[in-house]
Amino acid sequence: PPAHSRNDWIGPPDKHSNLRPVIFYVPPEESPLERRLREARQEAQACDQRFWARHNRAFCQEKEEFIYSRLKAKGLEMRDETGQKTTLNAEEMADFYKDFLSKNFRKHMQYNRDWYKRNFTITFLMGKVALARALRWLRWKKKNV
Repeated sequence: PPAHSRNDWIGPPDKHSNLRPVIFYVPPEESPLERRLREARQEAQACDQRFWARHNRAFCQEKEEFIYSRLKAKGLEMRDETGQKTTLNAEEMADFYKDFLSKNFRKHMQYNRDWYKRNFTITFLMGKVALARALRWLRWKKKNV
């Protein structure tokens, strides 16, 4: 982002996690509370990035292995005689998706719990920052009246 920017910047989706990274604006006179909020948001983003990058890599790998094993069982190759990738029908892929979700249920539940904790903390800090800013504005207003 340009040096004069006073906003967060959102980048293009990451190729592994599909999440859009955020470059957070750091105000020149950031208070300790505002810094805590920004760091909590950065940590939440990093946790999400790590989880979804790992999850998506595992998903793609297991999907390829599933397709390969199903095609091999049918006596088919990964590519047909024209060079096109051989695919499975929706019903067969539904079996994979169901199995993958069942196998990763606990990971998803743990991720959701952690996500809610992190976001509750962020929301609480946002409230504290908003209150501190409002009080600072009121003191400034009172001083200048």
